[in-house]
Amino acid sequence: MGDLKIILSEQEIPERWYNVQADMPHLPKPPLNPVTKEPVGPQDLAAIFPMDLIVQEVSRDRWIDMPEEVRDLYRLWRPSPLHRARRWEKALDTPARIYYKYEGVSPTGSHKLNTAVPQAYYNKKAGIRRLATETGAGQWGAALSQACSFFGLECTVYMVKVSYGQKIYRRSVMRLFGSEVYASPSEHTASGRAILAADPHSPGSLGIAISEAVEDAATHSDTNYSLGSVLNQVVLHQSVIGLEAKKQMEKAGDYPDVVIACCGGGSNLGGIAMPFAYDRLVEGRNIRLVAAEPLACPTLTKGLCAYDFGDVAGLTPLLWMYTLGKDFMPPGIHAGGLRYHGDSPLVSQMVADGIMEARAYGQTAVFDSAVDFARSEGIIPAPESAHAVRCAMEEAVAAREAGVSRVILFNLSGHGLLDLSAYDAYMNGNLEDYALPEEQIAAAMAKLPVVG
Repeated sequence: MGDLKIILSEQEIPERWYNVQADMPHLPKPPLNPVTKEPVGPQDLAAIFPMDLIVQEVSRDRWIDMPEEVRDLYRLWRPSPLHRARRWEKALDTPARIYYKYEGVSPTGSHKLNTAVPQAYYNKKAGIRRLATETGAGQWGAALSQACSFFGLECTVYMVKVSYGQKIYRRSVMRLFGSEVYASPSEHTASGRAILAADPHSPGSLGIAISEAVEDAATHSDTNYSLGSVLNQVVLHQSVIGLEAKKQMEKAGDYPDVVIACCGGGSNLGGIAMPFAYDRLVEGRNIRLVAAEPLACPTLTKGLCAYDFGDVAGLTPLLWMYTLGKDFMPPGIHAGGLRYHGDSPLVSQMVADGIMEARAYGQTAVFDSAVDFARSEGIIPAPESAHAVRCAMEEAVAAREAGVSRVILFNLSGHGLLDLSAYDAYMNGNLEDYALPEEQIAAAMAKLPVVG
């Protein structure tokens, strides 16, 4: 049933991205202007995004052409390999066949470059000089820094403070590519200063860092904002993962019963899952799509699908998404890229409609599975990606216990070679599992904005 490693040629890199909005039975409610509460138009977004990306954000076209300049840079690491995890299957004593799409082969070590390159390209085309962004664990900040370097753009990164201290080498990568990097909340923006005034020891969050980056872009005419997850355009660009995976599974002579990815804002999950969602929605294939998230930030499993701000300061449009409330402060888990209070509206609508399902895991169990996987397959997963590893392991064990064959595909969205401090904490018994009190979640969601 296929080789250990299934590869495609450069000529087989997709020429178009897949836009799931064309095939969803229900679209998310539209983003709203935070002041008027009316649906946002291009004029509301033009201050921080180039028009090409605004058009992609709202497009209902099923296929969007990739610029050749983007495909040319994709060739540095794409197509990424698909592996059959035979050694792990044997270790788990499972009849399941487990495949993983390995995005850690990208120059910055994760899937994030798939959208960083087109975002930098379209901003350069629009005459922008600098991009401002946020980053959690640092994968997105590193990817956008490299993409800006490719296109001769400057880049400013607001990095969540707890990750700024945990992931020092990702800071080094960003600076290597010429970016300015600030621990968020910072003194460089009004929103950052306000957070620090209220809590000088704030560990930061993606919601806070987004506020700082959006403010930076909105107050500088030569600067735009760039987001590494959540937005429709990001899910669109990441579809290159799933499109390649479908070709590779066909070469392997197999087809997944279940597709799994970790989920914070939804970028790598949307990337691998949406092309398979097409099979379910349009062709009627019986396939499950599963999001794996942290118990410490259980947006899809314990959040509410409602309108909320994407940031803490309330500068972004109101998005229809699963949310824990913009004021929710997740604990400082090592999977910093999953510490976000909201989720992609597209992913959220899929979960609300029962097209996707979600599970939440504590970080001790996640690292248990990551270490087992690394000892079998030789790849150390990023802490975020390890949530998908844990979910895949559960599926494989369930197949063993039921005595049934099952084909499992998961997205190994990045390597953990710059996350070894997290593995040290695990091996030294210093990881803590956070079980959030229901009242803490309820208090954060009680502050959701009132709409209509």
